[in-house]
Amino acid sequence: MYQDMKQLYWWPNMKADIATYVSKCLTCLRVKAEHQKPSGLLVQPAIPQWKWENITMDFVTKLPRTQSGNDTIWVIVDRLTKSAHFLPMRETDPMDKLAKLYLKEVVTRHGIPVSIICDRDPRFTSNFWRSFQKAMGTRLDMSTAYHPETDGQSERTIQTLEDMLRACVIDFGNGWEGHLPLIEFSYNNSYHASIKAAPFEALYGRKCRSPVCWAEVGDARLTGPELVHETTEKIVQIKQRMQAARDRQKSYADVRRKPLEFQVGDRVMLKVSPWKGVVRFGKRGKLNPRYIGPFKVLAKVGTVAYRLELPQQLSRVHSTFHVSNLKKCLSDEPLAVPLDEIHIDDKLHFVEEPVEILEREIKKLRRSRIPIIKVRWNSKRGPEFTWEREDQFREKYLHLFTKTAPSKNVAS
Repeated sequence: MYQDMKQLYWWPNMKADIATYVSKCLTCLRVKAEHQKPSGLLVQPAIPQWKWENITMDFVTKLPRTQSGNDTIWVIVDRLTKSAHFLPMRETDPMDKLAKLYLKEVVTRHGIPVSIICDRDPRFTSNFWRSFQKAMGTRLDMSTAYHPETDGQSERTIQTLEDMLRACVIDFGNGWEGHLPLIEFSYNNSYHASIKAAPFEALYGRKCRSPVCWAEVGDARLTGPELVHETTEKIVQIKQRMQAARDRQKSYADVRRKPLEFQVGDRVMLKVSPWKGVVRFGKRGKLNPRYIGPFKVLAKVGTVAYRLELPQQLSRVHSTFHVSNLKKCLSDEPLAVPLDEIHIDDKLHFVEEPVEILEREIKKLRRSRIPIIKVRWNSKRGPEFTWEREDQFREKYLHLFTKTAPSKNVAS
């Protein structure tokens, strides 16, 4: 715009005025891609004071179902010693069963934790789990919306767990549940870089009795006072090593990020993902806006999170967001576009609903025949048509099949 206008016009501070005008364009704010570093410097939780006082937990779901019916692993990790429990369960287990499993595997072995860091899984946000932990005196520290880095300890442990599960299934076969106890043993006795020791050694003050260190463990004879003193010294040493590792990680992370702050009352744009309302051969609605809004900042939560004033259409979305999902809005108030134009689900994905079925065809492959249909969508960008598999589409939008559509055969 500046290059075009300077050939015909000139006024003092012309380039800055044009830049300010463009920065207030609401359309540009909604559709332009970010080419800057992600916002928000790395903020780390405080180092725990003692073993199993501060833990993290998460679920590994959609695993192959075992003979006992389990298809999920509940991963619980101590943030100080990095020791972990891998508990097999069913994804459909009720909350009272999970509470009993938690009491059996965590509380009876390590006592009641001070705090639990977790994501916003429906099981953790349920009234039963919240009231249960409140009665136990445990604080729930849940992540903000769409920011999995909060629960990084569990996410990293899950990555290691899945690698070990794949290796065991490939090498030994059979179901994954039979390998889980030895995987937990192996994980807890593997060297951890941040504490410079194995989780078992950090938890119990000595190395585990295993085939690689029979003599070393058997020869260690410590009296009561010496054992307490050595355990306390090791905790201090672990904290120092964790602090060094945290400083190193923060220095690496902050190089790729930029600080950004908002004030209460500021108006910001919210990043969304343009997914379709139905799986359409893996396509995405690429031409949908990248941001919606603007929304008003109600409060600052912690260091890098903000609570927004969301409209009724987004009532199912958690209102607190990490700063990396927000962008400053400089547009004038009258230019704000109402959210009624856009349908968004509880995961901030665009939802475009089909309007009608126009045609039917039979896709002829070498050994099969696949019925497909041509669908018109309610896209705000104008008429949009796609071909969908009839069987998949019928499951989700049965009401559209009351009207008949012309059909024809088509060869591959």
